[in-house]
Amino acid sequence: MYTYSRLKRFLLGESLPTSASVHERLSNAAGLAVLASDALSSVAYATQETLLVLLLAGSSSLSLSLPISGIIILLLAIVALSYRQTIKAYPNGGGAYIVARENLGIYPGLIAAASLMIDYILTVTVSISAGVAALTSAFPGLEPYRVEVCLFFIVLVMFANLRGVRESGNIFMVPTYGFLVGIFVLIGCGLFQQATGHVFPTLENIPAKEPLGLFLLARAFAAGCTALTGVEAISDGVLAFKPPEWKNARLTLSYMGGILGAMFLGISYLAHIYQVIPTEHETLLSVLGKQIFGVGIFYYYLQAATLLILLLAANTSYADFPRLCYFLARDGYLPRQLSLLGDRLVYSNGINLLSFCAALLIIIFQGNTSAVLPLYAVGVFTSFTLSQSGMVIHWFKERGKGWQVSAVMNGIGAVATTGVLAVILATKFLLGAWVVVVTIPIVVTLFLAIHRHYRYVAARLSIQGIEPRSYLRRPRVKTVTHPAVVLIGQLHRGTFEALDYARLIADEVVAVHVDIGLTDREKLQAAWQDLQSDIPLEILDSPYRSVGSALTHFLTLFEEQRPGVYLTLIIPAFVTRNWWEGLLHNQTAFFLKAALRAKKSRVVTTVRYFL
Repeated sequence: MYTYSRLKRFLLGESLPTSASVHERLSNAAGLAVLASDALSSVAYATQETLLVLLLAGSSSLSLSLPISGIIILLLAIVALSYRQTIKAYPNGGGAYIVARENLGIYPGLIAAASLMIDYILTVTVSISAGVAALTSAFPGLEPYRVEVCLFFIVLVMFANLRGVRESGNIFMVPTYGFLVGIFVLIGCGLFQQATGHVFPTLENIPAKEPLGLFLLARAFAAGCTALTGVEAISDGVLAFKPPEWKNARLTLSYMGGILGAMFLGISYLAHIYQVIPTEHETLLSVLGKQIFGVGIFYYYLQAATLLILLLAANTSYADFPRLCYFLARDGYLPRQLSLLGDRLVYSNGINLLSFCAALLIIIFQGNTSAVLPLYAVGVFTSFTLSQSGMVIHWFKERGKGWQVSAVMNGIGAVATTGVLAVILATKFLLGAWVVVVTIPIVVTLFLAIHRHYRYVAARLSIQGIEPRSYLRRPRVKTVTHPAVVLIGQLHRGTFEALDYARLIADEVVAVHVDIGLTDREKLQAAWQDLQSDIPLEILDSPYRSVGSALTHFLTLFEEQRPGVYLTLIIPAFVTRNWWEGLLHNQTAFFLKAALRAKKSRVVTTVRYFL
């Protein structure tokens, strides 16, 4: 246990107190790097995917990529303006789950949450695999080790995020802005060469494999819509910004929309005038870089910047996936462990879960970007549609100043994203989107099963309707020989049995509650008074959110004040009906026993209550 703690501190840094959370906020510049890297990095593959679809109709159809890109830019503007209204209405964070749940009902909210969770996992998978594709384009010798390199980068990004929000923001600013500089230099140089007559298109005639029809055009449009993934991330992470949070979030969203639109249109235009296409082993940006820069320092800078931004684009998911899990866990639809802050003031359990799922997909799809992309965007456009539809309902209920304009804007967003979702499902369903369509209801069913379990546990442990316990006051003994400390989490039936047991074995009983920043102290004190007990209740502060540290410190002082006695620590614990249900609970008793064993505490007793 001690060796594990030292290794953890070395890798992640010292634990941060809860009071430091106000300082773990992002400036607009850092917020753009942390929360918009997914959207900004999508220009590395969005145009490429459109061209690959159009190429099926022959090289003569590639010119259609420009009007398709124009439509996608218009859609981007609609979505960005719509989410500006969401940020205004939900200044504390207006993710699709919260908006849909509050305005459309719990089932649409859970569908939105499931869609976003799947999309966040796919974002990490796509971003990492696309980043490694940029690396192998420049260094083909790494191609056989694609999966291993992908897994290495997932671990790297995971540890960067486990160190904390502010540190990850500082880490990610340089690669993000380095990529922006590289893309705009590429666009600027490409336009300059066109203006000076130095563009010599050399695309050979490629015969058509499929006829050019409405379905193929819709499929190309759906492929290009991957450029919009990640646009919602800023509205999900409003509270990550410095005050005034919602104003800074709206401003950053506007910056992101403008920058993303300019880069996406610029790359599409360059691909058109240079008439270049990606190949199986080389990305579109790599081909453009060679055409415009040649194989030199600027080319390798572009590839390195693309690699880094795509790796760090996964950070958008690492910023929002754990926060979404927190909301779901708080409402009882995911395990409670996902609602707890880790040592570095991040939801470390959510970060670990995301890393595991993304690594699993990397192994299944062998790090192939094109194999994963058909699954991509279904989830995000489902959440777009539910979120914007919910916002329309919100404005009609609130009817505040200027609500009509906001309702119209969100209404346009809802209609547009619904149409795009229909196109994506129609064109990508047989290519792999069916997996997401099937997975979403499975995840929602899992949410509901977890919620039923928590409701069952709450009902079994509830003390409602039970007469208040009246522990008979006993005269104090002159010499205490066997004191007992009872750890109190919440007052429930299991707590009562632990207190009863303590009365039987001890001549002095003290109840202890550890506040990790989540306790309503007045409510707990009032409930304790209802017990009409002479057992004192001590509430311990734990600024580092560790029950074990605060408790062991208290026990050390307690024993020092009573030398020569045998102290018994009594921990109430309930036992679930099935082993897997135990995974949904914090297992506080197990971890406390491990911590106390390291401190050489002599008597630790668990009083079990069977559900």
